[in-house]
Amino acid sequence: MEFRIADTFTDALARLPAADQKAVKTSAFDLQTNPEHPGLQMHRIDQSKDRHFWSVRVNSDIRIIVHKTDASMLLAYVDHHDKAYKWAERRRIEAHPRTGAVQIVEVRERVEEIVLPLFEAAAQRAAAPPSPFATLSDDDLLSVGVPPDWLADVRAANEDAFLGLASHLPAEAAESLLEFATLGSFPPKPPAPAFSIGYSPLDASREAPDPYAHPDALRRFRVVENLEELQQALDYPWDKWMVFLHPSQRELVERNFSGPARAAGSAGTGKTVVALHRAVRLARSSPQARVLLTTFSDPLAAALEQKVRILAGPDTGVIPRVRVASLSAVAAELYELAFGQRAHIAKEDLVARALEKSTEQLEPKPNLNFVRSEWSNVVDAWQVGSVEEYLAVPRLGRRMRLGSKQRERLWPVFEAARKTIEERGFYTWPRVFLTVASFFADRPEKPFTHIVVDEAQDLGVPELRFLAAISAPGTDALFFSGDLGQRIFQQPFSWSALGINIRGRSTTLKVNYRTSHQIRRAADKLLPPTLQDVDGVQDNRKGTVSVFNGPEPAVFLASDETAETEAVSAFLRTAVEDGINAGEIGLFVRTPSLLSRARAAVKAAGFDCVELTERGHKSDGRVAIGTMHLAKGLEFKAVAVLACDDDALPLRDRVEAAADEVELEDVYETERQLLYVAATRARDRLMLSAVTPGSEYLQDFAVTAR
Repeated sequence: MEFRIADTFTDALARLPAADQKAVKTSAFDLQTNPEHPGLQMHRIDQSKDRHFWSVRVNSDIRIIVHKTDASMLLAYVDHHDKAYKWAERRRIEAHPRTGAVQIVEVRERVEEIVLPLFEAAAQRAAAPPSPFATLSDDDLLSVGVPPDWLADVRAANEDAFLGLASHLPAEAAESLLEFATLGSFPPKPPAPAFSIGYSPLDASREAPDPYAHPDALRRFRVVENLEELQQALDYPWDKWMVFLHPSQRELVERNFSGPARAAGSAGTGKTVVALHRAVRLARSSPQARVLLTTFSDPLAAALEQKVRILAGPDTGVIPRVRVASLSAVAAELYELAFGQRAHIAKEDLVARALEKSTEQLEPKPNLNFVRSEWSNVVDAWQVGSVEEYLAVPRLGRRMRLGSKQRERLWPVFEAARKTIEERGFYTWPRVFLTVASFFADRPEKPFTHIVVDEAQDLGVPELRFLAAISAPGTDALFFSGDLGQRIFQQPFSWSALGINIRGRSTTLKVNYRTSHQIRRAADKLLPPTLQDVDGVQDNRKGTVSVFNGPEPAVFLASDETAETEAVSAFLRTAVEDGINAGEIGLFVRTPSLLSRARAAVKAAGFDCVELTERGHKSDGRVAIGTMHLAKGLEFKAVAVLACDDDALPLRDRVEAAADEVELEDVYETERQLLYVAATRARDRLMLSAVTPGSEYLQDFAVTAR
């Protein structure tokens, strides 16, 4: 008997409390070991339209829904007793009459009361958008896996109504329709197995192919050979990327690029998924492959490494070919390899003191904020080594003009500061990156054959020069994934000026899998619909769609901090009461000094919290709290962003420290993007709070004053 597990089961398992998950896993092991064991208390679900649905008792309240035939057993769903039975009564499992792929199909007549109100509400709106599917034929819809009894509903659905309808369709049909609504065309379908070509379910003279062997089914249903494989499948229920790629993602993973390429898109569109799959695909492409998968921070790199190991599976030949590490860790490692010693990095306060001391002899004294900014963004970033270089270096993004005499006057300041730092035996990170880049620039043998960079929007000049120098020439050497809307660390600069030209090789992903339609729509108001980098490469965010609905984000303007604490604690309690585990909730604030407000809210709700650090965190069922900068790369079912006060967003200290007009503009832009990053960590529920009057950025959301 073949034993399978469906993605609907692992999704449902992830929503249960930890204790129930443990009990479900035990029962699943028992099912695979001995499906006839009397202790399982298996009962046929009589009210189901599919006679093969059975329930399995886990405990007094939890039931596993299995689809059982003489030849196979499928773990289909799990939930509390009544919900589990209702799920099974509303579904059937069958091969699609056109595609031949096995599907879990929701019975149309049982969801009428759910779907129709969406249509009615949409019809009542004065300017309801037309249906994007009105011109599609039955043949068009059947070809992408829409069940026959859902054809009319799909064709009638406008864009708003379809978001409600999509969750009731088989996943491959919903994904194809979302792609059509976004791009106006269906994605290319993967080829069906050779033995099914020409087969028609209506042709009784030919043997039917295995409906589970169809590519669409292989992404939804997994054969589990033994207890070890079952353990792995149950331990990583949320990692759907492990077995599924949307066609638009798959195209980026498998495509060969003639030069540097980039995957762009808003938060939740699967850029990291693409980066992970691409790194593993490149590692599998050749025994000589040496792949670097990198990002800007150690915690994100650690998370990527764990996922690479899961994705690569037991194929031990792949793991040694993929190096996963932060950019700084790779640079430090290569520096030590090249020069036989470690590079000691100067702390920010040492650099600041050196710059301040070097200005003491100048009269009139220059603005220290400007000096620090010029050092960070020009002199140190570009590793300017002489006054001649300083006179010639492009000051992209620096609006304050400096004539040759002004630069000549300032150069001794930077020269003296660098001398002070180096005499103490320290380097800055840009110095390390340039030193390593110079070492490998002219060497034919590079450390890596392929480099994949996640969160590439936060690359600076030193990092990009470093990557260009250590990457091998030729096809697929450099691949970047990132979102210009999540740039929170670096000033913009020209990639092409450093030899990295992605024109014609940048693709924007449009389907959001992580964030609800309501949260994505609200967060997108923080950013313009089209973002453009210094080189003119555009990231057009128009047409992005989410695959599921959720409640509208809540924005709360409190009269004081006590009122804010009460509101946020109520948000936390409601989330937990509705089945969200406390470890799946994140609270974010702008600065460490504001963390006390997050702690107070968690304490008032009666929960424990754990603070995020640069090294990540282990929730252990505790609410995570941290600064917005540490939110990047994380994901929670529910998120509250606290203390969005008028002096916190944008941060007053950054506004006052801006050296010139362009830097002030960049402060406002990156602070807005920082809020966007924090808000889009939420999957299902989002709350933003502030003490009145609140940040000006909250005006992009609906505000309820209390």
